[in-house]
Amino acid sequence: MSDTTQLDTLRSEVRTWLAAHAPTGWREAYKTMSHAEFAQAQRDWFQTLVAGGYAVPHWPAGSAPGAGRSLAEQKVIYEELARADTPRLLLSFVSTYHAASTFLECGTDEQKARYLPAILEGETWCQGFSEPNAGSDLASLKCKAERQTRDGQDVYVINGQKVWSTMAQYADKCLLLVRTSSEGAKQAGITFLLMDMKAPGVSVRPIEQIQGDEEFCEMFLDDVVIPVTDRVGEEGKGWAVSQATLSSERGLTLMELTYKMRGALSRVAELIRKNGYEEDRGVLRDFGQLVTRCDEACAIADRFLQNRIDGHEGLGDASIVKNTYSRVLREFTLLGTRLGGIDEQYRAPIVFGDLTTGNWMADFMNSYAWTIAGGSEEVQRNIISERMLEMQREPKGWVL
Repeated sequence: MSDTTQLDTLRSEVRTWLAAHAPTGWREAYKTMSHAEFAQAQRDWFQTLVAGGYAVPHWPAGSAPGAGRSLAEQKVIYEELARADTPRLLLSFVSTYHAASTFLECGTDEQKARYLPAILEGETWCQGFSEPNAGSDLASLKCKAERQTRDGQDVYVINGQKVWSTMAQYADKCLLLVRTSSEGAKQAGITFLLMDMKAPGVSVRPIEQIQGDEEFCEMFLDDVVIPVTDRVGEEGKGWAVSQATLSSERGLTLMELTYKMRGALSRVAELIRKNGYEEDRGVLRDFGQLVTRCDEACAIADRFLQNRIDGHEGLGDASIVKNTYSRVLREFTLLGTRLGGIDEQYRAPIVFGDLTTGNWMADFMNSYAWTIAGGSEEVQRNIISERMLEMQREPKGWVL
């Protein structure tokens, strides 16, 4: 059987499965759901995908049902998920991408055996990296961890604050960066820990956004005890571990979103038909350019994943994926908002919405968050210029 025939067969299988299992009416339901109801709906859809073998096709073969898919197969799955108009898995994306990549690349065998199956069973992770004064300059974080012995156990005692932790109010576990030393370079004293969100001393406060979402949270950690066995990598070497996590965020996560964005081009095409733009050469030109830009973003994501699979991933590769996606997403949502006309200017945003929901004004506003999330565009350009192109580092302390 040729590769093309195999992909056609897979596409048919996925399409048939989605016809029977994809949630219906979720867009309208999301508008009136409570946050707790939204979280449950997300869990239910994730478990349905796990059972069908389509939840984590990017994981290594044998690690989960349907895992170990080729790049071409992953593309087919994500495109069909977009075509079937399925909700984005906002609640579990940190678990299936950030946490999983961290364990697969840097975790011990015990950590992989303990946490990867739990993710498939619904254990939810959040990320405790950013702080009020350590966002783009993450290495300046101050959340402190002191190593102690308590009741005969070797532990870290954590004190500090984290912010912008997506869906932390529903998380069971947290990928946590802490400072264990202030000596030497600031990256040298960072340690990577795994925190139980139900541990004494962990307080989570959702941040209410202007459109009613509470997608992000701030966390306050007061004498939180974490066993040393829940450390990933060596003490003081957490910065290197965090790069595996962030590389996933800037690469693998965006690979799925990029394919889904291209699959959602049908929404823009529907607006063209619905509003009578089939003969408008300007609109058709803009739509053609958008299609090309989506194909470009997918090609860049393809190259990133293939380089990772082949062991040739370079410094800056993930940053290119991230910046490309955020820019094309803005173009995508802007065209949809423009073609939707006045009706799209006042529709209420979907709470905890996708980035390509078809609720165009909400999507357009949310698209700008991607210029910051996972590292701002400016930071990504610095990474590309300094680490990939080997240009001189930006001087510090300049005032223009």
